[in-house]
Amino acid sequence: MALPTFNYLEDFVGRTPLVRLKRLPGHTSNTVLVKLEGNNPGGSVKDRPALSMIRHAEARGRIKPGDTLIEPTSGNTGIGLAMAATMMGYKLILVMPENSSAERVLTMRAYGAEVVLTPAALSMPGSIDEARRLEAEGVGVILDQFANPDNPLAHYESTGPEIWQDTAGTITHFVSSMGTTGTIMGTSRFLKEMNPAVQIVGVQPEPGSQIPGIRKWEDEYLPKICDFTAIDRLEHVTQAEAEETARRLAREEGILAGPSSGGALAVALKLSAQLENAVIVSIVCDRGDRYLSTGVFG
Repeated sequence: MALPTFNYLEDFVGRTPLVRLKRLPGHTSNTVLVKLEGNNPGGSVKDRPALSMIRHAEARGRIKPGDTLIEPTSGNTGIGLAMAATMMGYKLILVMPENSSAERVLTMRAYGAEVVLTPAALSMPGSIDEARRLEAEGVGVILDQFANPDNPLAHYESTGPEIWQDTAGTITHFVSSMGTTGTIMGTSRFLKEMNPAVQIVGVQPEPGSQIPGIRKWEDEYLPKICDFTAIDRLEHVTQAEAEETARRLAREEGILAGPSSGGALAVALKLSAQLENAVIVSIVCDRGDRYLSTGVFG
């Protein structure tokens, strides 16, 4: 008897569930759906671009197994890259702010990555500057999630088509938090090609709010992959709203997710209160167990 075909771990990146919420939307004519990206092998939406950036860099001959990769990260991209680098035979140095959650740092190290912590006061720009310094010294190669077109390409090729297929083309609104912006850029491009009427809603933090995964960048550090003309509507969310919605998502829907997912869903629920007969899709970026030490669920 011939053996069945068995898949490798990378074959399970993507095809995440699209789940309808039961309680949070209340009594409404709308359908509010969340895409559970925490079901990816590395636990977040960032598995998609991590794999895409390594594969395409290899195909171009820019890197080869055994090389050292460097990446500044606030967390999830680093974990996705740590998993992908291990699978594909690369060394990895991740540079991140020292106030990142302990779970994220420990997870990266568990995958075998070296983690370099930069001062919290410098936030992500400080980590970006340190990664650039390491690359300039010849330590390794930066894949650069902030400027690499293979980041949004991953979502154009997978996230967008999955949402379109799973909603049978009925989606009316797509809501995504904005960090690196790869998810919203790639997904919006595909959805707009399928139906220009689909509304793309980007979520940014209110001034003073610190929400992992949601960021308003200084002009000097704005990701080069970001194109605000691809976004129909920008909405802002407070840290308190993001965290409270994450808690409600866990306690009322049984979905444990992080604050950036709570922020996007808070905006999706506000939209739902203003609309009728809409099909709203919100991205749940990762799993909430990465934030247990932060007190979000305490």
